[in-house]
Formats: sequence, structure tokens, C-alpha cells
Amino acid sequence: MNQEITIKIAGAAGQGMQTVGFVLGKLFTRAGLQVFALQDNESRIRGGHNFFQMRAAETPVLSMVSSIDILIALNQNAITLHQQELSERGIIIHDNKQSAIPSAQAHACGIPLEGIAVEMGGNEIFSNFVALGAVLAIIKADFNILDTFLREFFSSKPDSADANSRAARAGYDYVQGHYQHFSLPLHLGQHAQKTMFMNAHEAVALGACAAGCQFFAAYPMSPATSILSYLAPRSEKFSMVVEQAEDEIAAINMAIGASFSGVRAMTATSGGGFSLMVESLGFAGISETPLVVVNAQRPGPATGLPTRTEQGDLRFVLHSSQGEFPRVILAPSTPRDAFYLTIKAFHLAYTYQIPVIILTDQYLADSFFTEELFHIPEIPANDFSLTQEELTGEIPYLRYRFTESGVSPRIPPGWRGKETICDSHEHSEDGHITEDAVLRKKMVEKRFKKEETIIKEIVPPLIAGSEKSDILIIGWGSNYGVLKEVTEQLIHEGIPLALMHFQEIWPFPAKAVIQRLDQARRWIVVENNYTAQLAGILQEQTGRSPDGTVLKYDGRPFFFEELLGALRKEVEK
Repeated sequence: MNQEITIKIAGAAGQGMQTVGFVLGKLFTRAGLQVFALQDNESRIRGGHNFFQMRAAETPVLSMVSSIDILIALNQNAITLHQQELSERGIIIHDNKQSAIPSAQAHACGIPLEGIAVEMGGNEIFSNFVALGAVLAIIKADFNILDTFLREFFSSKPDSADANSRAARAGYDYVQGHYQHFSLPLHLGQHAQKTMFMNAHEAVALGACAAGCQFFAAYPMSPATSILSYLAPRSEKFSMVVEQAEDEIAAINMAIGASFSGVRAMTATSGGGFSLMVESLGFAGISETPLVVVNAQRPGPATGLPTRTEQGDLRFVLHSSQGEFPRVILAPSTPRDAFYLTIKAFHLAYTYQIPVIILTDQYLADSFFTEELFHIPEIPANDFSLTQEELTGEIPYLRYRFTESGVSPRIPPGWRGKETICDSHEHSEDGHITEDAVLRKKMVEKRFKKEETIIKEIVPPLIAGSEKSDILIIGWGSNYGVLKEVTEQLIHEGIPLALMHFQEIWPFPAKAVIQRLDQARRWIVVENNYTAQLAGILQEQTGRSPDGTVLKYDGRPFFFEELLGALRKEVEK
């Protein structure tokens, strides 16, 4: 029987929920469990209401369920808001000196969290680790597993390790002395195979490093900031220049300049910052300067909901900037996808001299997954190329030479004394400004000729579930995990479904998509936006209209139960 548990840590910003959640998730992962965790944060530094929720099981988990088994309530508000989410076996861990539990709640584990924290650690800030120790006692785990991990986790701060361990031990002992009857056993083994507990933006950052990125510039904007935060302290180790720019316009222009000068470059932002970048995106397009841009979506318009999630920018990135030029849009669905698609983004950008946009979102960026170690592939050197005739000077180097593939020769400026002319205007083959109508037409066609080859490198959407089913569920990006688990559940209930999921969206793989849609009697699109943006693109590119949509746009991701219920209704129509 698969053992599984869902734990929610809730309270106000500043009470250390993320730290405890991350420690517990890492501990479970190292003990051989599969973990999925998400965060829900208000846009404030202190106060408000936040939570960190994790689901751990022996088999892979990729979505969040609504029912929780342990609620760590760090204030009264957490009890009020979340007690109704407890499962039949659910337990509330709370401070019995600071909060009250309704008498109807039989599974209340009251602990003087703050008092123990002050006694054991000298500060109430350790209340979260007292609660962590209580969790270990309830799941009947050996405390030494936690103690060993804490001393490793805080290895650079031994005093913190001691204080946190003392606080956790006191919480552990308190439960053993007062609440032995509370028992949700969870076996924590010694996992031999190395695994990681990570979020998708960490994977994007690692993918950029693996792809040979040497320059990263960004202005902090949630949820994209986590890429900057991850890379900045590791820049020397990764041999990368990491620059916090004064704004998003400067960030993308720095990245374009770095790429033009001969190094691989990337920038990252969210929708509001991407709005400022779009003119420069066009500059990269017309100058054929390779560039990788991460747009970490959050609900808009304007400031919107800065710490919430949405898939509202697909149309925006597809049509961003004035004029027409080729681009690639990738939308990873897990950290593993994020790692390898970031590598692919650099390959496509620097092979075809185009901007490539990676679409993430807050849900994917701030959720944590258990992942096996990544394999780092060999990265071919395909950034610069000249023909033998150009190398020897038999023919002149023309930066925008017309070629069969549309990809022109490219070298770093000044290489072997050769001159590269580039600006934001339309240009002739040698880079000089032109308004000649014939040249303009040929240059536009040259740039778009690249798509004929790029489309061959776009992987068609993943097909899972009952592959020959005539009912098809379609999604993209971060919704993969919940769609996969819901599809599997409906198949288990006797409802055959197939799942089509996009991670590589543009250029659109129309041939493969039309072939699968031809087999479907009914197809339903699931998205985190109001206007069903992928459904609209599907309709435009295939000439077929969806039979239904399931849309969510309140700033929160789909939970397993709500999507299960919504799709049941759709497939029964």
C-alpha cells in the first residue's frame, strides 16, 4: 500500500514557513519519498496569510490535493482558514497558549510553541522548528534523522543548527509525552539514489549554466527574481557575469549587447517587465542577435497579483514587439523540462540567431519537486560560422548574407579584423541601412525561412493516457502534473481519456496536432486564463474548435479534486 501524507504549514509572512517546509521536503526526499510542494504567499514582507503545502508519497506526485493530514497552524488565522480542509485523520499542531481550537476538533495537538522556542532557542522565531519536531513525532520517525540533516543544512552556522535542533527535539519530546495516541506513521528510509528537491527556476538557472550561458542580466520582479537570486551568489563558480540592471529595458539591452559581442546571454522577467522589453525584443529580431528570455507569468494587467499564478501571457509573447520576425516559445512543465528546455532554448537561439522565450509562471517557479539527477548533454559549438571563402577573404564577410537556410554567417565583432555593422534599421547584406523595397522583401523572407528548419526541431506535444481514446484533454506548461494525475484517475474510474500536453508551442507543430485531433470525437482545453489562449491558437492553426474549456483565473493553480470534478462534467456532456 502506498503511504502518502499532505502537510500544510500556515501563518503570517515572517514566521518561517518556507524554511520549515523546505527542510521537511528535503528530508522526505532524502528518505526516499517523492514530494511535491507549493507556496501561497501574499505580496507583503510581514503579516498577511501565507502557507507552504507539501504532498509526500512512495510513488511520484505532481499535483496538490485539497485534503490535508497535518496542519501546522502558526497563528489563529491559520486555524480559522484551514481547519475545514483536514482529512478524517487530520491533526492540527498549534500553540495552545496563543490560539484556540473549536471543541468539535478532536485531533488538536496543542503545544506551547512560543514558550518552548524561547526556552530552547532564546527566541520565539524557533517556534516553527518546535512544530517541525512535533511532525516527526507524529509520523513516528527517528529524531536522529532530522538532527543529522539540520546539522548538514546549517553547516555554515553551527549555532543555528544547535538552536534549531534543540527546539525541534523539544517539540518532538512534547508530543511523545502528551500525544502518543496521535500517529500517522510514515516510513523514512535511507535512500541510496541521489535525488534533488528543487523548483523550476533553479532548473532554468542550471540549464543556462549547462548551455554555456556567460551573461545574465535582470531587474528583480517576482516570480522571475528567483533565477537572479540563484545565479548571483554562484556567478563566480559558474563563470558567469550576473548583473542586476536598473530596469528591464537595461536588462534586455545588456543581454543583447553581450550576445552581440560573442557570449551566450539570457534575461528574465515577468509580464510587466516583459512589456518594457518588447521594443528591444524586436531589435534582437531584426538584428538577428541570439537571445534567451524567460517570462515568468503572473496575473495582470499592470501589477495584477504579484505573488500569484496565471497563464495569461501566451498571446502576448507570441505577438510581442512591432513587426514580424521568427521566434520560439517553450513552456516547461516540470523542473526536468525546465532544465532541458533551457538548454534547447540556447541551442535554438544561437543556431538560428533568433530570440527564444521560455514561459514559466509563479506556480511552476515556486513549487518544489523531487527530481532525479540531470544528465548534462554535450553542447555543440554552433554560435559562429564562416565559409572557407569568407575565412580566406576570397569573398567578403556579409553579416546578413542571403543563404538557403536563412541563417547568415556570424562572428564576434572585430574577429580577425572583420567588420560587423548592425543597428535597429532594416539593412542590406552588409548591415547598412536600406529602404529599398526589393531588399526589404528579401530580408523579411530570409528571416522567416529559418522557420522551415526550426519546425523540424520542435517536439510535438506529449501524448499520455489512453492513446487511442476519442476524448482528448489538452493543456500546456505548468498544468502537466495535475492533468496527468487527473487523467490517470479518470482512466482508473473507467473513463478512457488521452492527454495532449504542449511544452514546445511555437513554431506550432500543426501537422502532429491535426493528426491527433482527427482521431478525437471530443477535445477539451484546460488553462489558467480567462480567454482560453491556447484553445484560440489551436483553432487558428488547425481550423478546429474545442468542444469545451476548463479555465481558472483567480491567481491560484488547479488542485487535483477541483480539476477532477470539472473534467468529469466535461467528458460526460
